[in-house]
Amino acid sequence: MELTETRLRGGIWQGILTDTPTLPAGTEPAVAVTWLDRPVEGVELTELDPEQGSWTLRVPIPSEAVADGVQTFVISDGESGEKLASFSLIAGAPAADDIRVEIELLRAELDMLKRAFRRHCLETG
Repeated sequence: MELTETRLRGGIWQGILTDTPTLPAGTEPAVAVTWLDRPVEGVELTELDPEQGSWTLRVPIPSEAVADGVQTFVISDGESGEKLASFSLIAGAPAADDIRVEIELLRAELDMLKRAFRRHCLETG
């Protein structure tokens, strides 16, 4: 099985599970989602295309997982235990050291410098 992330919105992670045509018709693939080695409740699978063996996977993010630090969710094959995908939420103090945060800060400073330079050019020109 192969799992491709499609989006994270409104506290729900969503992906497309493919390569499941070997399952008998109407049989849902076994998927396990864990956070802190505990199963995540409310995981939904919806069949998209029976011929292709594709499913939509929806994983609700528990409210207690929205906290400081890095929270990692692991999605695996429920039968073999093989890891299919994972996703992480980063919040609080660890986010300050994240390279993406640094890039956003650099972009904001660059925009500020561009505005100041343009203003300077207009005033002196």
